[in-house]
Amino acid sequence: MNMAAAVPPPPDAPRPAPGRPEKLRLGDVLVQQRLISQEQLQQTLDLQRTTGKKVGRLLIETGIITEELLANGLARQLRIPFVNLKTFPFRADVVKLLPESSARRFKALVLEDKGDVLLVALGDPLDLFAFDELTRILKRSIGVAAVPESQLTAAFDRLYRRTDEISGLARALEKDIGDAVDFGELTATVGIEGAPVVRLLQSLFEDAVQVGASDVHIEPQENSLQIRVRVDGVLQTQTQADKRIGGALAQRLKLMAGLDISEKRLPQDGRFTVRLKDHTIDVRLSTLPTTYGESAVMRLLLQGNSMRRLDSIGMPPDMLKRFREVLGRTSGMVLVTGPTGSGKTTTLYAALAEINAAELKVITVEDPVEYRLPGLSQVQINDKIDLTFAKVLRSCLRQDPDVILVGEMRDAETAEIGLRAAITGHLVLSTLHTRDAMSTPFRLMDMGVPSFMVSTSLQAVIAQRLVRLNCKECSAPAVPNAQEQSWLTGLLGEGQTLPAKRGLGCSICNGTGYSGRQGVYELLEMDAALTQAASHSDPSAFMRAARERMRGHTMPFHALELVRQGVTSLSEAMRIGFEVEDADAEAQE
Repeated sequence: MNMAAAVPPPPDAPRPAPGRPEKLRLGDVLVQQRLISQEQLQQTLDLQRTTGKKVGRLLIETGIITEELLANGLARQLRIPFVNLKTFPFRADVVKLLPESSARRFKALVLEDKGDVLLVALGDPLDLFAFDELTRILKRSIGVAAVPESQLTAAFDRLYRRTDEISGLARALEKDIGDAVDFGELTATVGIEGAPVVRLLQSLFEDAVQVGASDVHIEPQENSLQIRVRVDGVLQTQTQADKRIGGALAQRLKLMAGLDISEKRLPQDGRFTVRLKDHTIDVRLSTLPTTYGESAVMRLLLQGNSMRRLDSIGMPPDMLKRFREVLGRTSGMVLVTGPTGSGKTTTLYAALAEINAAELKVITVEDPVEYRLPGLSQVQINDKIDLTFAKVLRSCLRQDPDVILVGEMRDAETAEIGLRAAITGHLVLSTLHTRDAMSTPFRLMDMGVPSFMVSTSLQAVIAQRLVRLNCKECSAPAVPNAQEQSWLTGLLGEGQTLPAKRGLGCSICNGTGYSGRQGVYELLEMDAALTQAASHSDPSAFMRAARERMRGHTMPFHALELVRQGVTSLSEAMRIGFEVEDADAEAQE
C-alpha cells in the first residue's frame, strides 16, 4: 500500500486477520474515541427518530464531525487502515474486479490485490451485510479500509469510465457489419434501440459527460478508428476500434442531425439533442471527408449549465472595474476575441447577465443559442433557410433593441451592420477570431469594413485564452527549467524569477497534473488617441500606442500572476505567451 495514501493503525495495536468487522454501534465508537460527546450523540439519535437517516450522515450534516474524522475514528477503533482516495495509486484491473453496480450499491472499492486477500475500501466499515455480499461477489477473503464516503462517490465517476463498455460495443458492431457493409440494411435497423451502433453512441456520450469533455472526435485512420475526447482543452484517446465501424457511426450521426447520408464527398454541419438520464446535451456535428473515411467531430453543450457571473470568470479586479464601466455605456461595440474554445461566449453571457434589466430590450443572434436567459429575445441562425447573421441583424434593428449580442462577426456584411448599429445608439456585443486585442481593429478592416466605422464605433476589445489549473491534490513547488527561465528573463528582466507550482499527477487528475480551466484576459479601451491612430491605414502608430497602453497588463502577465498564486503552471503561462508573441510579430510584419 502507498503509505502516503493510507494511514495504518497504531503500531502497538495488533493487526487482526482479514475477516468480518466487529458488530459495533457507530455512536458508541465515536464517543469512545472522544470525537463527539454523549450529549451530541443523544441529540443526533433524537434527530434520527424524526428523519430516519443514518447516525453518521446526520453527524456530518449537522457539522458535529467531518467525514475524515469519522473515517479516521473508525479506522483506529477497528484497527484497519484509513485511505485517502484522492492520492491513492489505483490500478484499473484491480478496481474492475468489483462490477460498478455492486461498487455503487455497497459503496465499496477494491484497492489492492495481495494474493490471499483483497483490500476493499468501505464507506461504512461497520456494514456487515455489505461485507458478506462483497465476499460472495469477489469470491475472495477481504480486508476492510475506512475512507470518507464523499471520496468514494467521486472515485466511482472517475474510475468506472465506460472505456471497456465502448470497446465491447465497438467489437459487437464489427461482428454485425462483417466484411461487406450493407448501408441500406444498416439504415433500416439503426432505429432499433438495442442496435450496437445506438448503444455505442449512447455510451460515448455518457462517458463524455462523466469526464466533462467538450468535444468527441471520431477519426478514421489507415488501420483503425480512433475515438478521442477533449477534456480541459486536451485530447484523450478513448478507444481504438476496427475502422469498418466508422461508416456506421458517421451515418447514424448524420441521421440524428438530419444530414444527407448519401453524401460522403463534402463536409456537412448539423445539430441534434441527446437526453441522457439527468442531462440534456445540444450536439453540434461536423463531418469532414478524409483519406480513410469521414471524420466526425461533436461539440457538446450541456443544457442547464449554471450561468457564470462576471466576478467569477477570473478577470483581474482592475480590469473588471473598467469592463463594467464600458458595459454601462448606451452605444458602441464591444468585442471579445480569441480562438475557438477560448471561452468567448461565456464572457459575453456573463456580461449580458450583468446588464440585463427589465428596462432594457436585449436581442441575441447566435449559432447556436448556447445559453438561455429569461427576459431576452434569442434568435437561432439557420443558413439552410437563408436565416443569416446579416439578415437577422437587419431585422432585429427594427425591434427597437437597446443591447444586441451577435454570436460572431463572420463576414464584412455582418460586421458593418453591427458597427452601424453601434454608431446609431445601440450597445453591440460580439466575438471575433483574433489572437490579441491590439490586432482586432485591423482584422475588421481586413474584412472590408471602412476604417472610419471601426475607429468611431469600437469601444473596447477583450482578448482571452483558457489556461489549465494545477490539480489541488497533487500540486507541488516546481523549479523553472532552462526554457521557462529564458522566457521569464525575456519578460521580467535578467535575474528575475518567481515561485511556481506544478501538478505531479494523481488519480484525481488522471495523471495530467491539471484539473479545470480558467480565463486569462487583456482589455484594450479605445480612447481619442487610439481612435485617431486606428483611422489611418498604417497600423504601426496604432500598435505602438496600444502596446504602450497595455504594458504589464497583457495576457502573458495575467497568466504569470496566476503562476505566482500557484493556480497554474509556468509551462501553461509560457504557452499563452508564445501564442500572443507570435500574433504580435505577425501584426508588425
